[in-house]
Amino acid sequence: METKVSFSIVGAFVLVLGAILIAIALWLAAGGAWQKDYDTFWAIENESVAGLNLNAPVKYNGVDVGKVSRIDLDRANPERVILSFAIERGAPVKEDTIAVLKTQGLTGITYVELSGGALNSPPLRTIAPNLYPVIQTKPSLSARLENVLTSVLGKLDSTSNNINAILSPDNQAAFKNILSNTAQATAKMGPLIDRVGRSADSVGKMGVDLSKAGASASKAADGLGAGVKRMGTETLPEIEHLLGELGSLSNSLKRLSDQTTRDPSGLLFGRTPVPNRPGEQEAKP
Repeated sequence: METKVSFSIVGAFVLVLGAILIAIALWLAAGGAWQKDYDTFWAIENESVAGLNLNAPVKYNGVDVGKVSRIDLDRANPERVILSFAIERGAPVKEDTIAVLKTQGLTGITYVELSGGALNSPPLRTIAPNLYPVIQTKPSLSARLENVLTSVLGKLDSTSNNINAILSPDNQAAFKNILSNTAQATAKMGPLIDRVGRSADSVGKMGVDLSKAGASASKAADGLGAGVKRMGTETLPEIEHLLGELGSLSNSLKRLSDQTTRDPSGLLFGRTPVPNRPGEQEAKP
């Protein structure tokens, strides 16, 4: 005797069993009995988030605590990017927690690293008009390196411009003029120093003669007469000539002081012609 099977019952059973299996698979994929609850947090980035994708990991001191749920450009300020995080409920996100973009190893995968959170720091709360709590951020390593390189390049460019300004033709001519004036002043001081030395030698000789004259009264008188005579014939002309040189040097310094007072820049950039005063005629060479 053949058993009769209802194909309608078998079909219904297969459909019900398939639906149950699909529901169990979806339930397990969603976490099943171990499904976790997540809270939403925001973070405002002031740098490029290139390389950061949706569902990128959010780690707290290296431990996975959530994922990136949204990446939006701030319409009010295009320089800012608003990141939305789905973080496990109960994660210690506090007021002093910091979010930083990091790159994982050689793969180049960008993720978000949370750090900080002192024991006595209160939990992070929502502050109006924000919809969710906002986690503080700080620049990533790549952003800090970029800022340092930009600053160094700016300083190098400024230094290069200063060196070019110092080595300009005008300044080179001014330095050459200063060196020439210094050389001339040194050359003039040489003979003056020699004359002073000769005058000192003459005074020394006179002192030797006076000391020898002290041996006897008669020799002292003769030596004194000779010393006086030598002073009159050698020392006094030298001293007189020395005074004349000092007077000439004083006049030169006075002219230099007057020139500097009238045109201070002439000390570095050379002497510039001073226009004649009303009624004065141009001096002929």
